[in-house]
Amino acid sequence: MENDEHGMVPLTDPKEHSVGGLWGHLLRRAVHLGMVVIPWVYYEHAADLGARLGMDSAEQFASALVLLLIVAEAVRLRTGITVFGQRDYEATQVSALAWGALAIGVVLLTLSDHPELGYPLIFSLAIGDPLLGELRRAGHGNRTASIWASVVLIGLWAAFAVVMDTPWVLVPVLPFICVASEWPRLRWIDDNATMLFIPLLAVLLVVPWL
Repeated sequence: MENDEHGMVPLTDPKEHSVGGLWGHLLRRAVHLGMVVIPWVYYEHAADLGARLGMDSAEQFASALVLLLIVAEAVRLRTGITVFGQRDYEATQVSALAWGALAIGVVLLTLSDHPELGYPLIFSLAIGDPLLGELRRAGHGNRTASIWASVVLIGLWAAFAVVMDTPWVLVPVLPFICVASEWPRLRWIDDNATMLFIPLLAVLLVVPWL
């Protein structure tokens, strides 16, 4: 995919670039939404799963999975393979799935003792990114899509504030940061990563003051 004169990747219809067409696109969205189970697996079961494999902690289990993913992605890039649901241009660049998995791994390793923060951050990526994409595919402009996505994420963060004691001060702030983190369309990093790395940085800067 060609960059524009500013080095940004232009917005395109993801269905047109998905291996498998519409069905590939739908699978991609389903996988994205399925990411909501990852924090549950990590915070509730990773320690036990790691112990069964001879690991000492949930952090080691998460680290091993991320390292395995990096190796698998390197092999995929070396061979130029794209699988069903990936975009055609990912044959020559790090895939969105790999970026997302790496970013989720970093969030979990950084917030291993803070599920009240890890859950809403990962949910914001899993739900917010496909929501923004589908709103644009439906013909809504960036402004409208961003407003609706922000409203949904505010509700999401508020729910976690009630259920998991996520700090309420983050509720009116982090959803907008999550949505804004999707705006840069850079060739060298996918928005699956920016939508976690940037909000994670914001959380790390704010939480010590709470």
